[in-house]
Amino acid sequence: MFPEDQVTELKELCPELKLASEGGIAYLLMPALALPDGCTPARSDALLSPTPAHGYPSRLFFPQIIECKAKKVPNWNGKNIHILDRTWQTYSWNVKPGLRLAQILLEHMRALRCI
Repeated sequence: MFPEDQVTELKELCPELKLASEGGIAYLLMPALALPDGCTPARSDALLSPTPAHGYPSRLFFPQIIECKAKKVPNWNGKNIHILDRTWQTYSWNVKPGLRLAQILLEHMRALRCI
């Protein structure tokens, strides 16, 4: 599904990482992912869709809207998105294609950094 070396890299950020798929889309489920300082909650489950789907080159989903004190707060779409028998939230954030899995995750989380 994904290159093993990239999955191994991503497991350094989230050791509990699980691979999943639904409707022909591959996902990476990350239980209790540590979020950037200043985010509430400090840890959250997350679901990464690193390939084109859901209208973006990649998407990062959370089970709830993440509160943060970033200068520019992410634009949460406010829609309940049902994937893998769970309801998820996401925000608008473009990440350029061609990055490694860990880079995709970190670029998405850059929107939550408190700077």
